[in-house]
Amino acid sequence: MYPGSSEPAPHSDPEDPMTLLVTNARLITVPAGSDDPGYIERGWLLVEDSRIAGIGAGDPPSATADEVLDVDGAFVAPGFVSSHSHLFTSGLRGLGVADTLYGWCDSMLGMTAHATSEEIYWSTLHGALDFLSNGVTSAYNFTDPLQAWESMVDGRRVGDALLRDLGYHTRQADGCRDAGIRFVDAIGMDATAGTDDEIFARFGESVAYTRSMDPDFALGASIMGQVQWSPRPDAAEVEVEAMRRFGVTNQAHFLESPEAVPLQQSKFAMYADAGALGPDMMFGHFIQTTPEIIEQAAAGGASMSWQPASNGRLASGVALVPEMIERGMRVGMGLDDQACTDVSDPWQNMRMGIAMQRARTKDPLSMMPERVLRLHTLGSAEIMGVDDRVGSLEVGKFADFVVVDPLLPDIGPLWHPVRSYVLACSLRNLKGVYVGGVLVNERGVSTNPLAAEATAHVHADLPKVAARLGHQPH
Repeated sequence: MYPGSSEPAPHSDPEDPMTLLVTNARLITVPAGSDDPGYIERGWLLVEDSRIAGIGAGDPPSATADEVLDVDGAFVAPGFVSSHSHLFTSGLRGLGVADTLYGWCDSMLGMTAHATSEEIYWSTLHGALDFLSNGVTSAYNFTDPLQAWESMVDGRRVGDALLRDLGYHTRQADGCRDAGIRFVDAIGMDATAGTDDEIFARFGESVAYTRSMDPDFALGASIMGQVQWSPRPDAAEVEVEAMRRFGVTNQAHFLESPEAVPLQQSKFAMYADAGALGPDMMFGHFIQTTPEIIEQAAAGGASMSWQPASNGRLASGVALVPEMIERGMRVGMGLDDQACTDVSDPWQNMRMGIAMQRARTKDPLSMMPERVLRLHTLGSAEIMGVDDRVGSLEVGKFADFVVVDPLLPDIGPLWHPVRSYVLACSLRNLKGVYVGGVLVNERGVSTNPLAAEATAHVHADLPKVAARLGHQPH
């Protein structure tokens, strides 16, 4: 329990939902429909049955609750939302440091190509707990596809790699569920393995599994768009058919790498011609663009997910985010792989994004702290289609929030509290992470009973995978 809270009141009636009252909070609400961060200098938040039941300034109208959490002037802000993540990579940090995207993929995905369903389960669980420990309470999670990784040659893949069984996907969904993170499950179409009927049937099984899970945590299913990698000339049409047939969104890794740029750009027409450019289409990275591509994507209603820490680590470049926003594109922010951000730190991600854009434009107004905070919370939820449930502190939404103490360690006077929250706070100030009003991590220590087992598995299992490949740890 976070220090300063009272002991919870006895509670024995399952029909009477548990309540949590947060008091003396510097609230940052990030409300929908406004560019204002919604700052309240001293406020309260009431949680009932995992959702926000009330919020306001000053003292609460009633101090009655099963548990009272007095945060004594700490920030209480929405849990971060990562709109582009690969949680199974948590045990693969520090690989491919001298490579750009394709070489890095060989070093990292070349390992998971030989992982078992149980090994990928524990890796995903470990990664989801890592996100939670850093204040990320919801994630768009790209699962490692059933079709194992194969090396890129001139920006192309052959598409005949080993196809794993359905359990390889479902165990990754299980890992997210068991960690207690909210997630959108992004599933590979594996569109070069089998007939189209087999491809749709296989994808449909994965979607059905995700939709059978608790909808409070499995927020939706989506396609891991693979046109950039696919040798199929009709790959975009296959994905669009799946979007319509199964009612899912799509996020494509697109225009990311600085290699084979003309080839990548030529494939944008595949999505446009297939009718993909609508509000259910997201482009992840979207760096090697042209003005025409940005204009067409924005006009069609597509959105993008921005991963500044990953883009810098892999030397991919800087996405033209302010220009995209100016043209009406919706933008979210993701932490991408733990294997290419190394520390899945949303504050680092925000600050790197600010620095990259300001250095590129030479204009401080091109990326302000208030904007980048919105992009990493509500903006991400919006492009994922889950902003009715997460991304801001508003009545009716899930009570997913972080408690961040600006005095431990002390960051000095709060001349502009929201800007200080973004620019001067960090993981060292993060004291508690709550999902649905329940403490899931306290000062970096998970409350999940599987946390120690996940750590043990990742440290034991991944070296075994490397040994099977003949790799040495160093």
